[in-house]
Amino acid sequence: MSDTIRLDSRVLYLSQDPAVIEAQLAGENFTRETAGPLRDNVSTDEITPVTVMLTYDERLGQYPYVGFKAGERLPIGRNAVKDGGFRVTVAGKRYGKGSSRESSPLAELSAGIRLIVAESFERIYQQNCDNIGILTTTDFSVLDRLLAGEAVPIDEFLKGRDALTQQIIRSGGLLAYSRFADWPTPAERASNAANDAPGAEPKTLAEKIIDRHLHPGTARAQRGDGVFIAADWRFSHDYFTGMCAHLMHRAFGKPAPLHAPDHIIAFQDHLVLAPQSIPHVRDGLLPGVANLMEGHTSFSRDYPVRSHGALDGVPGSEGICHALMAEQYALPGQVACGTDSHTPHSGALGCLAFGAGATEIANSWVTGYVRCKVPETLRIEIDGRLRDGVTAKDVVLHLLRMDAIRSGGAIGLVFEYGGAAVRAMSIDERATLTNMVAELGGFTGIVEPDERTVAFLKERRGVDFELQGWMKSDAGATYRDTIHIDANAIEPMLARPGDPGNGVPAPRLEQDVAIDIAYGGSCTAGKREDFDFYHEVLRWGVEHGLRVPERTRLYLQFGTMAVRAYCEAQGYLPVFERAGVTLVMPGCGSCANCGPGQSANANDVTISAINRNFPGRSGPGEVWLASPYTVAASALAGKITTFEQLRRAHG
Repeated sequence: MSDTIRLDSRVLYLSQDPAVIEAQLAGENFTRETAGPLRDNVSTDEITPVTVMLTYDERLGQYPYVGFKAGERLPIGRNAVKDGGFRVTVAGKRYGKGSSRESSPLAELSAGIRLIVAESFERIYQQNCDNIGILTTTDFSVLDRLLAGEAVPIDEFLKGRDALTQQIIRSGGLLAYSRFADWPTPAERASNAANDAPGAEPKTLAEKIIDRHLHPGTARAQRGDGVFIAADWRFSHDYFTGMCAHLMHRAFGKPAPLHAPDHIIAFQDHLVLAPQSIPHVRDGLLPGVANLMEGHTSFSRDYPVRSHGALDGVPGSEGICHALMAEQYALPGQVACGTDSHTPHSGALGCLAFGAGATEIANSWVTGYVRCKVPETLRIEIDGRLRDGVTAKDVVLHLLRMDAIRSGGAIGLVFEYGGAAVRAMSIDERATLTNMVAELGGFTGIVEPDERTVAFLKERRGVDFELQGWMKSDAGATYRDTIHIDANAIEPMLARPGDPGNGVPAPRLEQDVAIDIAYGGSCTAGKREDFDFYHEVLRWGVEHGLRVPERTRLYLQFGTMAVRAYCEAQGYLPVFERAGVTLVMPGCGSCANCGPGQSANANDVTISAINRNFPGRSGPGEVWLASPYTVAASALAGKITTFEQLRRAHG
């Protein structure tokens, strides 16, 4: 990369005012002051909506920001950024939040964007930019210098970045760096367990796992250091397998020398329901889906990796990648990385699981290592007992509405959950806590493994697992902060449309909100215990003469086929049928705006148990987030309500 950077073209300010956006696209230039307030929380769903992610190469340059919302408008159309000659994007806080899709920075890069200036960045998004060669900075004085015509040294874009990241940026990206690095095999890796010896610095569980997986060229690592760690499991799903393989082959040749291919997993889950998806059928997108699927299946066919595919004769998959990772693969103390921001799901088992971009995963397939920054840890201590009808989802929505989280104060941190309420939770419920660290902005979530973990592994997987003494945080370990929560004070929660952080206690909703769609499912809410919750509400409803009203549709989607088998064995399916439920086989479906349960028009109102409700996430309508209890109760009522409120109204 050049030693100096000059601004040779235009700056696009992502303003809250759609008129400012439209004026820029028409050729008018603005300053930070004249552009007005910048948009915060620009998500990857807005940079590259799922309906445009049907290619994994430079053709993505047609689409950056086509889902970007200013006011109530979507002012940026196809090819607008490229045709406008923009080279710099400027935005507010938490830029690039949401999905880990590397499609977003690749689309920006392919449209001509070379620098992004924002008040803060989400971790995975910024790391993806580093990996593919987009510069980023939170220093707006650098932008001022560029606008003044100054040639700014590359060092200005390396400030505050760890030494490894600086090397990667200087190399022009991760794969360019990787070709000249040394990648020892696990057999050549020395154990770092000595760091746990008596007298060693007290450490958190996440820090201990990193220590035990460090690249042997790194004797020890301090918080904030960039490191490579050996990954026990590396996975991709059908949206990104083709992109990962494309990048891998471009860097390492074809066939590429995969490291431990039996610990690489290819999941076919995100696109399996596309033939039932409104925009994919309506807009002729299925050939593009077929293109992505071919990239996925050819990789799993050409290499001896593990694979979970589509069902025979029925729309759906074996299961959603995160749920299957917990059901079949991840173990306490391990490292797992995948092409999805909800990879922390498996942290419920006490492993270090985190999302990474396509370049990171491609590199890990060949080297066995994945890059991360040794993170700080935030302790979430949940004491007391949750009220009846209050779930882990309500806990997360409660956390998301806190100012410290909404402002991005937890970006890149490990969320270590503990306390009496967490110890009382099942692994399924703990998985909701760790899964939604993606929405909280953290690096990952983790729960110390205990006897519940051991019992889960035995019951679900037949694994006789023995906990080891090191698998817990040390007394005296250093935390960035500790948040104390009284479990009994948490009410059933909602998140208003637009962002998971728009939390409001459901009993305090000031007006009735009629719903058209209720959806229960996704990796967050398609587990066994989630279906226990759906069934509890719907059984009560059926016993009291209730069913889903005609104007409302309730979709329940299994997270895995094992969850469906569990529901059948428990006798849940007849109750669902009598209540008026539409059952959907496993897949990401409407959560990724790609299957049953998505909205059809902007007037549709949905209440959903998924993890995020960014604009366009599940269709053009408004999406409220809630727990499985509240979703099922609202479906029976035809309006947003809690289970407790439903029982009072019909008791």
